[in-house]
Amino acid sequence: MTGFPRYAIYFAAGADSALSRFGAELLGYDAYTGSELAFPADALRVAPDWCDVSADPRKYGFHATLKAPMALTPGKTDAELMAACASFADKSRPLPVIRPIVDSISGFIAVIPAEPVEALQELAADCVREFDPFRAALSAEDRARRRPEKLSERQRDYLDRWGYPYVMEEFRFHMTLTGRLDAERRGAILEMLRARFAALKIDALVIDRIALFRQHDARGRFRIVDEWALTR
Repeated sequence: MTGFPRYAIYFAAGADSALSRFGAELLGYDAYTGSELAFPADALRVAPDWCDVSADPRKYGFHATLKAPMALTPGKTDAELMAACASFADKSRPLPVIRPIVDSISGFIAVIPAEPVEALQELAADCVREFDPFRAALSAEDRARRRPEKLSERQRDYLDRWGYPYVMEEFRFHMTLTGRLDAERRGAILEMLRARFAALKIDALVIDRIALFRQHDARGRFRIVDEWALTR
């Protein structure tokens, strides 16, 4: 299995943003501070087992994946990775702007763009390519955990080339709020989450930063090491 610590390049909305507070409260965990948070009363009312419903995304903190979790390849250091993050952020590029909505995606519920945004796809692809020299190769065990037999041919190719199947054309921006839910449970939870999100009145979300997350060991949660504003 891949070694530890593991690192990931994610989008997080900023420690003081309403969106970050929304996600952290629902997950019961703030990746900026490492703090445990009480679950909202309306989440517990709709799903008394909300701790279990939100268990999978809680491990990672509220985020959108740009470069999936990876161990560092031998010879690379976290200081070098942080320097690379700063260099990446300093390159001028169009900042993606999405119209965020809450919806179901592959059986779980997340904040996603209402429509595709080309600049967002390009940003994610750039992250995959530019940070790949830091990624340790997948072990056979890690590859098997991705269940390559269930992936498309292109996804298997991406898994072998980039260590993660959902990149490039397969990338779908999402900020996950639940684990996978049976269809009969999904409706009431989706309605509750949409109502909570609507109260934020976020009509446009600028993807204006990258954050470096780190997980020290297999039992630990990811926590934000630092973040960098992207240059327009």
